[in-house]
Amino acid sequence: MTSDATAGAQVDSLDPKGLIRESFCIDGIQNGECRSIFLDWALSLPDGVDSRQAMSALLAEVAADHPDHPMTAVLREGLESAAKPRRRGGWRSRAR
Repeated sequence: MTSDATAGAQVDSLDPKGLIRESFCIDGIQNGECRSIFLDWALSLPDGVDSRQAMSALLAEVAADHPDHPMTAVLREGLESAAKPRRRGGWRSRAR
């Protein structure tokens, strides 16, 4: 199996419905539509799959050829926001 085939298999396992891959083929797709597709993709990830690793792999394999595409921006935003854990304040942070 070649490295291209291995990379393709990895992308297929991370995007089994082909949502992210197909979004790059839609002419005139807007940011809001990409966000909806991203949400559907994120909700359909199998249990145990690290979403940050999945986004990184998709950015490297699929989005690299389309740096100015709205889905590339959405994937980058998702990766950035997933990397910033936020502390919960208020009553939830207090001992009970």
